[in-house]
Amino acid sequence: MSGIKQLAGQTVWYGLSNIGGRFLTYITTPIITYLVGSRAGQAEMGTYTVLYAYIALLNIIFTYGFETAYFRFSNKEGISQRSLFQTAFTSHIISTVCFVFLISLFRVPIGDFIGVEGHYSYILWCLAIIGFDTLCVIPLAKLRKESRPKKYAFVNLAGIAVYLFLTIYFLAYLPETAAKSTGWLHGWYAQQTKTGLLLKANLAQAMVTFILLFKEWRSIRFEFEKSLWRQLWRYSSPMIIGGLAGMVNEVIDRQMLEKLYNGTVEDSKIQVAIYGYCYKLSVIITLFISAFKMAAEPFFFNKSQDKDALKVYARVMKWFVITLAIAYLFTALFLDVWKFIVGPTYRSGVGVVPVLLAANLCLGIYYNLSIWYKLADKMRIGMYISLFGAAITFFGNYYFIPKFGYYACAWTTFACYFLMMIVCYKTGQRMFPIPYNVKKLTAYLVSMLLLYFIHVGVGALTTSLIIRVLAGMILMSLFILLVFFAERKELERMPYVGPLVNRMMAKVARA
Repeated sequence: MSGIKQLAGQTVWYGLSNIGGRFLTYITTPIITYLVGSRAGQAEMGTYTVLYAYIALLNIIFTYGFETAYFRFSNKEGISQRSLFQTAFTSHIISTVCFVFLISLFRVPIGDFIGVEGHYSYILWCLAIIGFDTLCVIPLAKLRKESRPKKYAFVNLAGIAVYLFLTIYFLAYLPETAAKSTGWLHGWYAQQTKTGLLLKANLAQAMVTFILLFKEWRSIRFEFEKSLWRQLWRYSSPMIIGGLAGMVNEVIDRQMLEKLYNGTVEDSKIQVAIYGYCYKLSVIITLFISAFKMAAEPFFFNKSQDKDALKVYARVMKWFVITLAIAYLFTALFLDVWKFIVGPTYRSGVGVVPVLLAANLCLGIYYNLSIWYKLADKMRIGMYISLFGAAITFFGNYYFIPKFGYYACAWTTFACYFLMMIVCYKTGQRMFPIPYNVKKLTAYLVSMLLLYFIHVGVGALTTSLIIRVLAGMILMSLFILLVFFAERKELERMPYVGPLVNRMMAKVARA
């Protein structure tokens, strides 16, 4: 129980960083979708969405799995923590400079390929963002390894606050200010695009994050231990292919939607923008998954030598699934309210949200399951599973986008993550068995879906927002009660939660 308490405590802090940070970021969703609602504006946001998908892919290449390798080798005997940090960070510095230089040489053909003809500076802005993000990876990993989630949270939130401030300023205040100006500001703003301004805001965020990590990277002496680097590379190299395949699963649907949608170029970009911003409504699950990953990876490695490690992993999975199920219902049952986060011209895509929520739930379970091949040093298995998922993503989108548009993207994403989850579980139980309570986990997920479809039925019978919301509250309460009675004994043993449960049951008994 103490292990789970430690993990929960760290998840809270990483959650504050991720949830708070994402919350600040997602404040920009209504700002952008309400202020940029014209067809031309939507098309620009489609370009911005596609650019960020490419940034996500390049981040895998720039970091080449050294973050996970850092955690893995920091727990091995005979490895100097100082040498490990210096070698990993120096490697990132050298490779980042080389990658940025080489890609910038080909920015014109790259810009033509991804559809930003005439705006080749976008490529340079993106490279600068990726470069600073990469240089933050190992220092941030060091904070996580040293169990310093408060500093981690502060650094990330500060950077995101800068992004939020600049986004609001650039989109809401700068146009009017520039229009009134007769000096350089008027001329400068006239040359800007909304996509370019948002990229500049993102670059400012990356730079602030890097500067705030000064204490972590100021000790760099460009020491490079070749033998240690080779060990890190052997461990992490499969993650480049696996990571690229995994990121393909997450973001390539935007690029394929833009290329394969059966409409004009502007229509395609608008569809990407609608899909991309409705995707953000599934934020609650992705937030928790992100926070959990930050805390869980070092926790699982540190716990791996304990006798009860496998039981702890199984218990963590149970509460992880329960939390994801609650997050799913919290979003799906109240989608009639959440849809107002995006502007009216973007709401046509809210139908994909429940599907994407289910897809991300499967992805979260997959991330939890994947610890087995990391602990067993079977990274190639993870690579093969990710490649399998990438194949599903590619062929599913290729065949169905022309007919079904962004609904094909959503359902293909669900199929991909669901099958990856199943394959990872089946393979793990053969090679590194962890005693998950599959029947109970399945019961929770089936109950979640049953309650959701009941709500869909209620929605089909009435258009009243009040009735739909009340129905959602009742169904949400039923699931929480189910968890309460099914897990009562374990809840009573939990710190902080246990006394509350005991007092509640005492009141029920007296009543």
